[in-house]
Amino acid sequence: MLLTPSHVAELRMSLCGKLLLPGEGGYDIARKLWNGAFDHKPALIARCVNAEDVARAVEFAHASGVVLSVRGGGHSFSGQSGCDGGLMIDLSEMRDLRVDQAARKAHVSAGALLGEIDRAAQAVSLVTSTGTVSHTGAAGLTLGGGFGRLARKFGLTCDNLAAAELVTADGKRIRASAHENPELLWGLRGGGGNFGVVTSFEYQLYPMPRNMIGGVLVFPFNEPRKLLRSFADFAATASDDFFAMVDIVPTPEGHRVIAIEVCHCGSRAEAERELTALRKIGTAVQDSLGSAPYTELQTRIDKDYPAGRGYYLKSGLIQEISNGLIDRVVDHLEAAPAPRCLASFIQLGGAISRVNQSATAYWHRSAGHSVLLAGFWDQPSDADTPRLWVKTGWKHLEPLTDGFYVNLMAEDDDEQRIRNTYGANYERLAALKRKYDPANLFRRNANVRPAEG
Repeated sequence: MLLTPSHVAELRMSLCGKLLLPGEGGYDIARKLWNGAFDHKPALIARCVNAEDVARAVEFAHASGVVLSVRGGGHSFSGQSGCDGGLMIDLSEMRDLRVDQAARKAHVSAGALLGEIDRAAQAVSLVTSTGTVSHTGAAGLTLGGGFGRLARKFGLTCDNLAAAELVTADGKRIRASAHENPELLWGLRGGGGNFGVVTSFEYQLYPMPRNMIGGVLVFPFNEPRKLLRSFADFAATASDDFFAMVDIVPTPEGHRVIAIEVCHCGSRAEAERELTALRKIGTAVQDSLGSAPYTELQTRIDKDYPAGRGYYLKSGLIQEISNGLIDRVVDHLEAAPAPRCLASFIQLGGAISRVNQSATAYWHRSAGHSVLLAGFWDQPSDADTPRLWVKTGWKHLEPLTDGFYVNLMAEDDDEQRIRNTYGANYERLAALKRKYDPANLFRRNANVRPAEG
């Protein structure tokens, strides 16, 4: 369908929210994504305020054939929550959030950010498993799986998704739960945005005190192999209450350090026992471990991932932090020390691994960690060096990985990587895709193509 001013005017009149076109007030703010590596310019931005708006926008995209992207928190590393010349559905104004303390459930609209969920739940001493950066959107995190500081204790975010309401490719509003469209709920638990635009989520909550033990241990980069091997040995036997991210990062002075960011959600006595053992892996030059509100721990690294900065990364899942992997990471860091690049290990396992691989769309349950290389820049002219550093190093690391976390997808990750990530669940996802989105309208994501037939 050829878009005409009358079609655009009709869509505008049908929305309770705003429809923004290039040159109109608010357009340039609304189109911006968190990852400054992308500068997408949609032809239309539907700033939806309710599910009816989402349905009207989806119907318009379906009828017109325009490219469709869906923006929740806008944190897509691959930039796919934006588009050029198409329609962006912007959910950022849909921020309703209600905690049912008695039922231990949180009802969350699709534009909510993780920090908002954390604060609302912790106000009544409850939590759910979310991510690690509080300004991340809940929608994308959940649909891609979602791991963070409590995932080893309570499972992935998607494991705690009890129900969802969404708009499918034909503009219909439906609900997915254990009793209504259960196969669709299975697909939403890790299958990404392939099946529609989720407008609200219902999460399981758990009792949890407001203070936990956490902070950062910083070690010099003088014996990195020894330190990382010691950490790997410690992590292999850590309790489900323990979570850590290991970042090998440059300091402002140009040196490298190994920073281990920790959250322990168990008793103080158990935390002290495990953290005493952790401290013995090396001599820290900084130790900020101590009691802190969980909501504070959840914002601890927010400042390291500001909106507007450019990011490029490659990641993969690993069973363990092997000596061979450590050597390849350190070799690359020492051979090509780029000033705005980092390597990370994110701890998985625990409760994540005790869910059957076929119980949700998220397949790689046995992975013990995610490993990644990332580069960042503030000016577009500075992007080439960190991008090349990541690509060069990843050629050596990728053979040691199996699948990847789709929320850390890069813009150049191909279809085969996505198939590998979903493993034996891929064909089931493809059949579900054929049922709910046979024309692949929702394709700006870790895309699952509809099954043939």
